[in-house]
Formats: sequence, C-alpha cells, structure tokens
Amino acid sequence: MKTINIAIDGPAGAGKSTIAKMVSAEMGYIYVDTGAMYRAVALYLTENNIPDEDIEKHIGNVDVSLKFIDGVQRVYLGDRDVSDIIRTPEISMAASRTSAIPAVRARLFDLQQKLARENNIIMDGRDIGTVVLPNADVKIFLTASAEERANRRFKELAEKPDCPSYEEILKDIIQRDYNDMNRETAPLKQAEDAVLVDTTELTLEQSAARITEIIKERV
Repeated sequence: MKTINIAIDGPAGAGKSTIAKMVSAEMGYIYVDTGAMYRAVALYLTENNIPDEDIEKHIGNVDVSLKFIDGVQRVYLGDRDVSDIIRTPEISMAASRTSAIPAVRARLFDLQQKLARENNIIMDGRDIGTVVLPNADVKIFLTASAEERANRRFKELAEKPDCPSYEEILKDIIQRDYNDMNRETAPLKQAEDAVLVDTTELTLEQSAARITEIIKERV
C-alpha cells in the first residue's frame, strides 16, 4: 500500500517541529524530526572532539536512531536517549555546520527514506522537499521573519538561568539562515511545488490548522 509523505521545510525557529507534531497527531501520521537526527550527530562529534576534517573517518561509528514511545519520538545515540541534550544552543549551531557535510547527510539519508517508505509521515527539515523526499505528496515551506523567530526562541528560553539575550538569539538565527542557504550541499530553499506558509502573524494553533487544511486539500 502506498504511503503518504508530507515534507515541511523552512529556516531555524519557524516552528516546523512543534507544528509538524501537532499536525501529525491530528492526522495520525508519524512525525520525523530530521533536525534532531543531525543534532544527535553533532552531539557525538562535539563530545568526541572530532574536527570537521576527520568527520568522514568517524561518521560510520555514529549510531543514530528514532524510537516512537507512546507515540512520541525519542532520539538515540546507540542506547542513550539524547532527546533533551541535543536542544542546547551549542549543539544547534554545531548541527547547522555539520549538516552541510556530505558524509553526514549520506549517513542519515537512507534512514530517512526508509521511514518514508514504510509509514505515513510528516518529515521536517531544510531539504526534505528538494532532496530527501522530492516526490512527497505535499510540500510546505514554513517560514517567519527572523525577528519573530528570535522572539519565540527568547520566550522559550526565558525561564532558564543561562538564557541568551534576544539580540544574541537574533544574531544566531541570522547566521544559521545564512549558513543553511549558502551551504554547498543541499542548501535551504523552497521547492518549486511547495506551498509557502508564513507564520509571522499566526499562532501555533492557526499555523497547524492552515497546514492541516493544505494537506487535506491535496491528499
């Protein structure tokens, strides 16, 4: 039986993961957070002090897997659940850098496509509609202004004692946008057949409702 694949791409902080989780729960699809997979690789490389020039030699040792426990995606490095530790700003920036390395992308590409072949999924990332799932049933490019994305991130981190300033978060987001859009391998861009959804003026609930509407119209 043919599976249904939904691709959601967009820049950092656009709300892809949160919105994709909401929509997948609504529609009964499996949510696949490819960004979490790249973060897990970045965590491994960071913890083992592996420089970029040596990544290709070591990438075969990285064992990343996704497990769905009570319907919730958890990310593992080997037998270790790293779902929470991979969300730090340090690992976010490291993931933006290492995700541009062809050997890293090749390591995760097969796993992502296997998940798509075997399940009805909503998969989000930077190059899902353009590279990973070019034949996805529905493609969405989810975005918001850099200022709004920084504001959301600042509110998310505000309760933490080491919360960076709004200005620092905005600077990081602008830098990540530049890195993602200008990398040589699979740069961030809107697929020609993707539907653009700008969430700058929308709540999470409104954004999820809009994407659910688009999917139902096309599937």
